Amino acid sequence: MVRGIRGAITVINNEEQEIIKATERLIKEIIILNQVAPENVAHIIITVTEDLNATFPAKALRSFEGWTYVPVMCSREIPVPKSLPKCIRVMLTVNTSSAQADIKHVYLEDAIHLRPDLQLTDRHL
Repeated sequence: MVRGIRGAITVINNEEQEIIKATERLIKEIIILNQVAPENVAHIIITVTEDLNATFPAKALRSFEGWTYVPVMCSREIPVPKSLPKCIRVMLTVNTSSAQADIKHVYLEDAIHLRPDLQLTDRHL
């Protein structure tokens, strides 16, 4: 079965290393919580808000062993007025036997306000 796994995190500054570290943290937590293996990932889409342009957050996956061939694309979010600033969002499309209700979506930092209904109380990273 193909499932989507969502996540988001915010950063304080529009700086390359901060964006990469935050993206690493977010994707690592999604991988751990959902037991995602790279060969089961169809692709990853990463979006950023207009105020983040210091780097491509997809660079974060370059440090993940075994993830070389996973297709990753970056894009910009729709600039909706009053939307959450300095936000990185991800969507992993994966093959999994998990039921949709068992997928663990991850929202960190100020991004927890995007989907409070999906918050996990036990953080692993």
